[in-house]
Order: sequence, then structure tokens, then C-alpha cells
Amino acid sequence: MLKLRRSQPGKDAPDVPKRPMQWRRMIGYLGPYKWRLLLAISATLAGAALSLIFPEVIQRVVDSVLNDQNEDLLNQVTIFLVFVFFLRGVTSFVERYNLIWVGEKVVVDLRTELYNHLQKMSLKFFSERRVGELVSRASSDVSVMQSMLVNNVNTLLQQSFIMIGALVVMFVLNWRLSLFILALIPILLVFGFGVGFYLRKISALRQDALANALVVTEEALSGIREVKTFVREPYERGRHDGAINEAFQASIRLALLRSLFGATVAFLGLASLAAILWFGGREVLDGRLSGGELIQFLFYGVTIAAAFAALVSLYTQFAEAVGATKRVFEILDTDPDIQDSLGAVAIDHAEGRIAFKDVTFTYDEKQDVLKNINLDIPAGSIVALVGPSGAGKSTMFNLIPRFYDPSSGTVEIDGLDARKLTTTSLREQIAIVPQETMLFGGTIYENIRYGRLDATREEIEVAAQAANAHDFITELPDGYDTIVGERGVRLSGGQRQRVAIARAILKNPRILLLDEATSSLDNESEHLVQEALGRLMQGRTTVIIAHRLSTVRIADQIAVLEKGELIEAGTHDELLAADGLYAHLYELQFREDEPFLTEAGD
Repeated sequence: MLKLRRSQPGKDAPDVPKRPMQWRRMIGYLGPYKWRLLLAISATLAGAALSLIFPEVIQRVVDSVLNDQNEDLLNQVTIFLVFVFFLRGVTSFVERYNLIWVGEKVVVDLRTELYNHLQKMSLKFFSERRVGELVSRASSDVSVMQSMLVNNVNTLLQQSFIMIGALVVMFVLNWRLSLFILALIPILLVFGFGVGFYLRKISALRQDALANALVVTEEALSGIREVKTFVREPYERGRHDGAINEAFQASIRLALLRSLFGATVAFLGLASLAAILWFGGREVLDGRLSGGELIQFLFYGVTIAAAFAALVSLYTQFAEAVGATKRVFEILDTDPDIQDSLGAVAIDHAEGRIAFKDVTFTYDEKQDVLKNINLDIPAGSIVALVGPSGAGKSTMFNLIPRFYDPSSGTVEIDGLDARKLTTTSLREQIAIVPQETMLFGGTIYENIRYGRLDATREEIEVAAQAANAHDFITELPDGYDTIVGERGVRLSGGQRQRVAIARAILKNPRILLLDEATSSLDNESEHLVQEALGRLMQGRTTVIIAHRLSTVRIADQIAVLEKGELIEAGTHDELLAADGLYAHLYELQFREDEPFLTEAGD
């Protein structure tokens, strides 16, 4: 009997938060660590304040110690300066450690949020994007955001404090020289903002080029078997070299602009110091400034120039980071097209009845892949989907676990619209054995246990025995702890399928979706897989994309699809007697299997 649990408000229901401004949104990632960040900022500001003391000490040394030949004062000033440097070291340690800690936590939070969001996305989302690009956004783009959020924000506060503090002291000492220095700042401002605009554009191009290079690498390594089969190593090397070179050229353009900017800022800063020396020297000659105060001014001038250059450089870095930020937020702001409806109910135990009612589906809103499909699948029955390639069999498959939703009509589970069930509980009732078995790169034990994470080792071995996998597993050097390699490459096709069947048996689903793929196996492997599938299908509602006559004959019902339409449905004998498309497909595809199946005792 179907048992339901109503989802708790705010738990299973979709959450659609308001999205704040981009900068405010980024700063929000620092919120959970505000006290540690405040400690780092306090240390930063204290260190900046200590840095402002040094020019004052130099002024006293020049005007008091050297002019008055006061050795005791020199000793006192030196001891005081060492103490200041010690305090500066302490503040530097507190600042750096806490900033690194916050930065690493922000990276963890960003990558976790991005990964969790990607886990919510539907198959449609991944079919429209390449994995390498998504990996790039979760790695390099997040690192750029980390640097901007933590290091750059801290630098902004530190250098702003130093520049403002130095200006205040300078105005107290000599307002005329201070106004002269302020008059030089707009020149640097105009230059910095101008360069920042171009840096933002080139940085975005560089990030895209780096992502594309990662995509090319990921695709070539994932498809290494095909690369070697078609002897396309030279082609892939050329494709990789082209992508890397494109990223290199973008990086060089960015480096050129950065270097030009840095050199120009350095020149303007030194020229400003020369101007300060000229104006300050005139103030000394006129008796309005002492020699020590002029040196103090020069130190403050250097401090202001360095702080201002750092702030302008910081602006360009912020501009560069905008591209990475947009790329990350673009993913986070993409809502899953498959979500639990408000008040969705959870299935505790399904009977397994499936019904397609007037189901129409389109991928691109241009052409219907399925058209007005009506099909009832009783609980515990076996239904085979038959039809030429592109008829819509896989699409029907994908609608049952809500990998996609119908464009119109409904897919019902035990009489309820699947869209009114929580996706988690719905998929807990379903197991899929795909045509191309996908195994994770860990051990056989881990791959089977994926079907039910709380399973004991004994339960895993029982499932493997039912899947005819236990014998070949125990013959391997490391048994169940054997590493299967990327996508299970170290196992044969039949072995991979039996591991996948064991995984499905361990899950113990009410509904089984089977994309039969035994045609590529040798006779012995096919027999073992078919036998394991027979055990798996017992007592479950099974929907099969049928490729072999043996599967078709054991089906309680055969649904024949053509161009997205259900044109025939019935038993094997009924459909042969109707002499329609199924009979035609039988003659073309299935009859050639009959002698072997007869010999195998089908």
C-alpha cells in the first residue's frame, strides 16, 4: 500500500530567496566569520597606525638627536622603535593567520554551496553545459573570489587607513604642502579607473579561455579510450595546444596591461615625490618647515603614494574579479527546473503502479519527442518499450524518476502525479540499470554499497551473489576491495553490468528501469547477466527498453513507439498477429536472435 508523508514547510518546498546586490552578496560570505575577521581587521588597523609612527621617529632623530647631539635620546628612540617593530610583528601575525583562516573557510563555503546547488540541477542543465567548465567555475573562479573577499578587502581597509592617517598628520604639519600633494591624486585616479575598465574585459576573456582549456583536457582524458581507438592523439594534442595557447595569449594581454599599469603608477608616484621634494624644499628655504619635517613629509609622501598605488591596483583587481564572480553567481542563480512543489508528499512505500496520461514532451520547445502518450503499467508487471532509434523510449524512461517533467499531461505513481511527490522519496523507490554502466573509480565494495549506504558487508555480498557477481569478485586479487578504475575501466562489460545489478538489488526498489544492453556481451556473460536480471525483476514493476527477443517475450506488455507516439501495445503474440510495426521490427531485428535463445533454453 502507498504510504505518504506530507513535506514540512520550508524543508521540501522550494526556497526562493531574494538575491541582493552582487558586492553585498559577496561580502555576505564573510558574515559567519565576522568576529575572526574583525580581529584580523583590528590587527591590520593597529599595524597601520604603528606604521605611521615611523616617519615621526625619523623627524625626531633628525631634528632633536642629530642636531642636538643627544645620545640618550637616540638610545631611547631606538629602543622605542624596536618595541614598535615588535608590536608590528605581532599585529602582522594576528592579521595574516586570521585572514588565511577566514579565506579558507570562505572557499569551503563557496565550493560547498556551488557543489550542492549543482547536485540539485536536472539532467537538462548538465546536457547544456560541459563538465570542464563547471569544474573551472568551482575551482579557479572561486579562488579569485576568495582573494577578492578576504585579502583585497583587508588591503582596502589597511591602505585607506594609512593614507587618511598620513594626510591628517601632514595637514597638521603643513597645510600648503598637503594641498599640493592632494592636487596630484586626481591624475592617478583618472589613470587607474581607465585601466580598470580594460582589465575587467581582458580578465573575463582570460577566465573563459582557461575554462575552455580545462574543458578540452577533461574531455580528452574522459574519452581516452576513443582517442586511442581512432589514433587521435596528435589531433587532441593540437586541440589542447590551441586551447592552452589561447589562454596563454589572454594571460599575456592581461600581464602586459598590468605591467604597463604598474610601471606608470610607479613613475607617477616617484614623480610626485620629486614634486613634493621641490615644494617642500622651498618651504624649508622660506623657514616654514625644518629639515627633519621635510624628511618626515617625504616618508609620509612615500606612504601615501604606496597606499594610493595599492588602492588603484586593488580597484583593477576588483574589476578583474567581476568576471569570475558573475560566472559563479550565474550558476548559483540558475534555479533547478525540477523542484518539489509546495506541499509535496513523500512516499514511504510504493506499490509500483505507473501511468502515462496524455503525456507530451519536448526538449527544445520546437519538436515533440513524445506525443499524447497513454500507458498503464500495473504494479509488479513487466513492460517492454520497443521501437526504432529516436522513437522516445529513453525519454519515457527519464520521465518516471522525474529527470524531466512532461510538457503536458501527467506521469502518475500509484495514482498520484509524480510532480506532487518529493523527488527524493520518488527516486528512493526506483533503481536504474543503464545501457552504459557507470561505476565510480573506487572499489567494487563501494560501488555496490552505493545502492544502500547503511548496508552491511554481508548484505553487499548477498546482493553480489544474486547478481552473479560474487564469484568473479572473489577471484580478483583484492576481492571486493579491488579498485575498478575510472568509470569501471578495469572490469569487463559483463562484470560492470553485474556490479550495477548488485547495486540495484541492494537498493531493493519497487520500480526497476532497465535499459537492456546485453547485445554487446559474449554468450557466457549475457547468460549470467540475464539470469541476474531475472532475479532483480522478481516482484517489481519493471520497465525495459528492449533490445533482445528474450526480454520482449517475458514482458507482460509490450509498448511500441514510433516518432514519439504509442502506436501499439499488447503481448508478443498479440502484436505479431496484428502485423504492425512490432511484427516488422521482429522480422528485421529480433528473429535473428531466436536460434541462440532457443539453444540457451529461453
